[in-house]
Amino acid sequence: MNRRTIMAVALSMMICTLTAQEAADTLELNLQQAIQIALSDNPTIKVAEKEIALKKVANTESWQNLLPQASISSRLDHTLKAAEMKLNGMKFKMGEDGTNTVNAGLNISLPLFAPTVYKAMNISKTDIELSMEKARSTKQDLINEVTKAYYQMLLAQDSYRVIEASYRVAENKYDIISAKYDQGKVSEFDKISAEVQMRSIKPNLVAAENAITLSALQLKVLMGIMDRPIKLNDNLAFYEKEVDKNVMDMDLDNLRENTTLKQLELNKSMLEKNIKLQRMSFVPTLDMSFSYQYQSIYNKDINIFGYDWASSSTLLFNLYIPLYQAKKFTRLKSAKLKLQQLEWSRMDVQRKLRMQVESYRNNMMASSEQVESNRKNVSQAEKALMIATKRYEVGKGTVLELNSSQVALTQAQLVYHQSLYNYLVAKADLDKVLGRTY
Repeated sequence: MNRRTIMAVALSMMICTLTAQEAADTLELNLQQAIQIALSDNPTIKVAEKEIALKKVANTESWQNLLPQASISSRLDHTLKAAEMKLNGMKFKMGEDGTNTVNAGLNISLPLFAPTVYKAMNISKTDIELSMEKARSTKQDLINEVTKAYYQMLLAQDSYRVIEASYRVAENKYDIISAKYDQGKVSEFDKISAEVQMRSIKPNLVAAENAITLSALQLKVLMGIMDRPIKLNDNLAFYEKEVDKNVMDMDLDNLRENTTLKQLELNKSMLEKNIKLQRMSFVPTLDMSFSYQYQSIYNKDINIFGYDWASSSTLLFNLYIPLYQAKKFTRLKSAKLKLQQLEWSRMDVQRKLRMQVESYRNNMMASSEQVESNRKNVSQAEKALMIATKRYEVGKGTVLELNSSQVALTQAQLVYHQSLYNYLVAKADLDKVLGRTY
């Protein structure tokens, strides 16, 4: 075996190894797997999860306001010149010049009755529920986007297969007609027509291939796996069994699971609790504090260990009774106005959601009818192409009839896949509005 043969064998083995490695790295997916990967790897989901964690920390902080607070303080005062007080012609020195006074103490405070803290704790719990509902909304949005991107890639793949098959048929037909032309059995017009048809399909084939690349890129971005190629062992025809003709009979008026309405309800609950919180600002509060002091006064030197120390302690109960503060009434009025705004917004959103449900339902119903009609149309187009081919082979048909039947079949297949795609996309949007989960 010479050197060139050895190099050729080595190069072939390397190419085979690289091809096998690329095939091994290709991620084969179905719809459920694509959704699961997106939910685990997409950054928006991780951001939503961290938002829930932040709200839980805020809730912990709210009830910690009921815990005792303790602090240690110390103070050193050096009197340069003590103040004097005059009374009835007499002078009293309040302290001694050039002396040090040291204080050290322990302070403990505990709220006994704090209604605003109780209401704030209740609001923070609702805020956690709201953040969890927002996270659910983020997941639903992502599921909807991944689902439609998946269907978009299936449509691109199916369209490519249809156009590729049409191109192969046109190419074979051109080869046959060209051979017959060389033998003088057909006219030059037939050869030119076959060549024109073949070349006219090529740009559509390139565009379909580019559509697959773009749709795959969009799906990978949503899934968060930009570094691996993906492959869908699937096609739109597999989903024809999901096409339901009785769309109008479905119970589509139930919007209880709609995430937008749920968020509005939780916001309403928070505003109602905020109104109660504002009212609690008019309620008295009671707290207790304990103070222990250790002090030494009028010391001439700075040797604190040689000072004469004395201790004292106090226990205080503080009752705060609010009488009047204008801004509290303003805040209460503002909260009530926000609640009214939210109620009107909820009514408007509910009407728009019902309109969307009706629109998606009509689209699904129209698409389901189109799917059935287009399926029959594909069957008839295949039969027409077979007849046109036989007629041309026996010399009773023209190349124009053959070309027209081939174009009609390609168009029927593309429209059939498009109608399936339209139904599935409308169903995905309807599932999102109704709050359905996978």
